Amino acid sequence: MKIHILGGGPSELIPELQSYAGEDVIWVGVDRGVYYLISKQMEPHIAFGDFDSVSEQEYDLILNHVPNVNQYQAEKDETDMELAIEWALKQNPEIIRIFGGTGGRLDHLFANVQLLLRPIIQEKKTIIEMIDRQNIVSVRKEGKYPLKKMGEYRYISFVPISADVNNLTLEGFKYPLKDCHIPLGSTLCISNELINTYGTFSFTKGILMVIRSRD
Repeated sequence: MKIHILGGGPSELIPELQSYAGEDVIWVGVDRGVYYLISKQMEPHIAFGDFDSVSEQEYDLILNHVPNVNQYQAEKDETDMELAIEWALKQNPEIIRIFGGTGGRLDHLFANVQLLLRPIIQEKKTIIEMIDRQNIVSVRKEGKYPLKKMGEYRYISFVPISADVNNLTLEGFKYPLKDCHIPLGSTLCISNELINTYGTFSFTKGILMVIRSRD
């Protein structure tokens, strides 16, 4: 099962959602993202938000199309996206993809980036990706992982988000590494590329943000 969550970020940054549809996909709307899904004839299974970014007519449309609408006060401890992520993780999906989570306010962006860590904190196997028209972002804890070349997203960057990342090894890359220590704040691993169809990255300690980008 895959859970795809659409937030209320700028529509010009949202990729073509139909390409991510499928029988094993559950769509979730967050705030104005709920209305956007409905406008694209992609009706969400559940919705979360204070809905202060939609009109009364749009909210009525949401109530008529979504079987499970969770409305909250604007003054609360969690963001709307966090509430949606927590619900999604309880369903134990293979992957959660966030759309409409970038652009606009930087505090919202960094809050959403922090949410990518939630499965690691909760020791779950679910992977969370945040996707817009130019980037696919995820985080990984220590281990060894395969990567497949994606024509559109040719650049691959590795950014430490823990104090240290130990023994980072990159194989099949234009700029390979072997057992390299990457401290927090390092830009060593920005804008690498795969030279083969597949490559691998591995490390023995820490947390890495993996960013696949296109110009």
